[in-house]
Amino acid sequence: MISSERVFGNVTIGDVLFVTITLLLSVIVAKMLTIRVRRSLKDKIERENLEILNKVIYYGVILFAFSLTLPRLGINPSSLLLAGGILGIIIGFASKSVVGNFISGMFLILERPMRIGDSISIDDVSGIVEDVRILSTVVRSYDGSCVRIPNEKVFNSVLTNYTSVARRFDYRIGISYSDDAEKARKVILEVLEDHPFVLGDPAPQIFVDSLGDSSVEISIRIWAPSQVWFDVKRELLWKIKKALDENGIEIPFPQLDVKLKD
Repeated sequence: MISSERVFGNVTIGDVLFVTITLLLSVIVAKMLTIRVRRSLKDKIERENLEILNKVIYYGVILFAFSLTLPRLGINPSSLLLAGGILGIIIGFASKSVVGNFISGMFLILERPMRIGDSISIDDVSGIVEDVRILSTVVRSYDGSCVRIPNEKVFNSVLTNYTSVARRFDYRIGISYSDDAEKARKVILEVLEDHPFVLGDPAPQIFVDSLGDSSVEISIRIWAPSQVWFDVKRELLWKIKKALDENGIEIPFPQLDVKLKD
């Protein structure tokens, strides 16, 4: 029979088919288990913990199934473990960065300085955390690009997490010396109070920050929910400009007076 024909050593075509079918079935079972776990626990545990659990289940099922097929391939599992240990030591010395990323990933999972969906900044990369993997962290930057950052870099860098109840952003607007600064403050405050996402606690701050060469500099500090702060920042500046124009308050440009002597 074809299934009894030897492929190499004592391994037959039937053994190869058995291993192949077993691994395919293990992938299907692993997928079904992770889907079931995700549906059952999505409202009971945090998202990042659920993703880690699913990865452990998925690869654990496949690894277990693979270990069961080893005798059919003429491989002694105990000798494979010994060889794997020696190989692991060699690979560890040969690829320190991989080991460093793995260890850093474990620390990040345990320490949890960030979660999936958080808005963060790491060195020159800013965006939303999409996944925290064993070797790397995936961040979706604000321009839409997907950035993979090695976990060792994440762990050793200054990480700023902007995900909190509120996030502040600032404006600096100059008005003409001939305009009433108090009137400008009231106009700006009305715009802020009319916006549904500008927080009242902490309250907005509007004050004269400095007296420039061509304008009175007004600083504006605004707090908004972290999830919508960028949209609020983008909308408000236009609305403030429009309100100042409607009230006859000028935003001057730098001027230079040149006097010529005869």
